[in-house]
Amino acid sequence: MNLYKRDNLNSLHNNRINFLIAIVFLFGLLIIWRLFDLQIFKYKIYIAKANNQQQTESTLLPERGEILMLDRYKTGTDVFYPLAANKQLALVYAVPRDIKNKADAEDIANKLFFVFDLADTQKTVDDNFQKIDQADLSAQLAAAANLPAEEKKIQQAEITRKFNLLHNDKTWLLGREKKKSEEVDNLKAGIISGYLELLGRSESQYALLKKKVDEETLKRFYSLFMDSDGQQIKFEELSIRNGKVYRDKGDGLLLEIHPNAIYQTQESYRYYPENNIGSQLSGFVRADSNVMIGNYGLEGFFDKELSGTPGYLKTDIGAQRNIAILDDREYVKAKNGSDLVLTIDRSVQFFACQKLAEAAKLHKADSASMVAVDPKTGAIIAMCSWPDFDPNNYQDEKNISVFNNPVVFEQYEPGSVFKAITMASALNDGKVTPETTYEDKGSIIEKGWDKPIRNATAGAHGVVDMTYVLEYSLNTGAVFAMEKIGAPKFSEYVKNFGFGERTGIELESESAGNINNLLAKKINTLDAATASFGQGLSVTALQMLMSFAVIANNGVLMKPYIVNEIINEDGSSEVTKPQEVRKVLSDKTANLLVGMLISDVENGHSQKAKISGYYIAGKTGTAQVPTKTGYNSGQTIHSFIGMAPADDPKFVMLIKFNNPKDFPWADYTATPFFREIADFMLKYYKIPKER
Repeated sequence: MNLYKRDNLNSLHNNRINFLIAIVFLFGLLIIWRLFDLQIFKYKIYIAKANNQQQTESTLLPERGEILMLDRYKTGTDVFYPLAANKQLALVYAVPRDIKNKADAEDIANKLFFVFDLADTQKTVDDNFQKIDQADLSAQLAAAANLPAEEKKIQQAEITRKFNLLHNDKTWLLGREKKKSEEVDNLKAGIISGYLELLGRSESQYALLKKKVDEETLKRFYSLFMDSDGQQIKFEELSIRNGKVYRDKGDGLLLEIHPNAIYQTQESYRYYPENNIGSQLSGFVRADSNVMIGNYGLEGFFDKELSGTPGYLKTDIGAQRNIAILDDREYVKAKNGSDLVLTIDRSVQFFACQKLAEAAKLHKADSASMVAVDPKTGAIIAMCSWPDFDPNNYQDEKNISVFNNPVVFEQYEPGSVFKAITMASALNDGKVTPETTYEDKGSIIEKGWDKPIRNATAGAHGVVDMTYVLEYSLNTGAVFAMEKIGAPKFSEYVKNFGFGERTGIELESESAGNINNLLAKKINTLDAATASFGQGLSVTALQMLMSFAVIANNGVLMKPYIVNEIINEDGSSEVTKPQEVRKVLSDKTANLLVGMLISDVENGHSQKAKISGYYIAGKTGTAQVPTKTGYNSGQTIHSFIGMAPADDPKFVMLIKFNNPKDFPWADYTATPFFREIADFMLKYYKIPKER
């Protein structure tokens, strides 16, 4: 090889080396730039990403406060009963992809039906067959309805006799049970099919089976399965701890169990132990994005106080998935909601609400309400209405209007109970006394109105006094008393008693009523006249109750309240102090009127309110229901408001039935019911007899 060729080869070799060095140098520069970019310019971005992988943030949900009732007179000491509490219940689910075969799925479905659906299915079938039987009997009785009275009576008695004989015949009963069993099987097939559809989703990791399962039911369900050794799991071996189901194998050994791909998790639910009792008082809680929100009643009014304040947690997650709080600034403890202690007496509430539902059904009323108050403080003792609902299953209620509390929400014309307010006004103004007389001619004519204002019962009563007016509920006497003080002054008294404005009680959706006819600059004489006996103005049951509480409390109007104390998580509390609104009547007037209302119970239309050994003061009212064109002749509202014992009232109570169908007057519906509840309360409070 000559010298020229060797130089060319060396030059080419050097160029390649230089090229490779340049490539390495440039690559090195690129790496350095990349490291500089990551560590300097994008430092914060990647630190945040690293933190996201190594840290977790979560909201800490507070425990909702409880709503508690007191029961002190029954035991002599304060005993708390929850009206609304929190309860850990299980959510049962399956992992379908872990189910081995169709036979296992069918086994699970049958066990689910047996524990969760069998009883309800049987009840549904029983109810349906009972409805069919009653419809059949009604149809047979209706077929004889047009017969002459005596023949109709004989025929319908025979139909009823044959019906009862058939339904007690052993052969017929066996046939009926067979039909019921077949119907249960038909419904079972549909329910089982639904379970199998869920369990048959072989690629699914989650199939929700049941919500709100209590411990006993969950253990009963698990006890239907076999363990891995083919041994039956016994109910008494099972326990639930920290939301997990364990089986006690003896010697203190607990094994967590998940039979046949079944699992559960514990969730906190709002729980109402009294079910329907006082449901419109409590309201209910619904979940919205895992946040519990109060609706209606106390749950709605005190939602903020009951809810508490969520906390916050940021933690480090180590390689072993261990968790550590970073520092105090990254941990804010949730503040649990405050508890409400009510003025409601649980024993009175429970007794009155149960009896109210029974009485409303007995009298075939559209609805009914009762409310009782301590007139000296304004503390509500009991409050309930019918129809009611179960706040544990509020979503099943089709008629959402039942969520409103009629005691504070519903406005109505009070009728004759309002005559006590008119009489109190005239007495207090010094224009009449209990002995003041006038001549009742049975009706009067007011200026500008061609129709006479009549008494509820036909005929003139002649010369009578003001006590007689209340005893026999004379409309003309109420108008006479009102005219003695004049419409403007009467209007002032009506306002002072609290009508036309909200009482301010701690319940949602309180109405103000409507006394606009009495607020005009120049009050129409007819409006004032009809208002004197409770027509042409609207009130709430609570307003009406508190107006009578004025009479029972020496003329002082108190603000009603239902929360006695709010207890915060830290143990501090806010106690409600009785609040005087205004002095409406003089002591003398209040005492005179109590005496007149005692006379009504002793001698007048309210005699069915009498309780042996006590003086009771009260007034009935049978009010018409207004329409756009007048009054509905086929509907009435019955009410009674009474206080006991009359010389020193422990309570004032209002009873109200909307459109009862069996009796035309309140003294046959509301008044006897008042006596039943008042008699219970007097004995419960151990108040000595006074006569």
